[in-house]
Amino acid sequence: MSRRLLAGLLLAWCLATPLLAEEPLVFDSPAQQQRFENLTKQLRCLVCQNQSLADSDAQLAHDLRRDVYNMMLAGKTDEDIKRFLVDRYGDFVLYRPPVQSNTLLLWAGPGLLLVLGAAVVVFQVRRRRSLLSDEERVDES
Repeated sequence: MSRRLLAGLLLAWCLATPLLAEEPLVFDSPAQQQRFENLTKQLRCLVCQNQSLADSDAQLAHDLRRDVYNMMLAGKTDEDIKRFLVDRYGDFVLYRPPVQSNTLLLWAGPGLLLVLGAAVVVFQVRRRRSLLSDEERVDES
């Protein structure tokens, strides 16, 4: 590839990059903007996975924010928008997925780990007390 062609492609890419930036969303009212922000904070970025749609800078997040905005302008409720995204991407898109058979471990897991940890601590304490009691008996004889 010639240097001129490569330089031309690089220049074209540099000029096109600002066009790829996300256009600012225009809201009719502060309440509408607040609703958008609340909704995008409840949705997970499917690329970043640990960020909300509001916080992510991934291209998919930009696209999904635009979709949410367009659905809001079309008069869809928050539940309609969430249902659409869940139908398309699954429960993973929600930061608070519903309690169902396939998400039960997700909801019950922390509690189960806490109970298991407490049981291990109780078992260890009783075992140490038993060992200490056995040593005291040996020392007395």
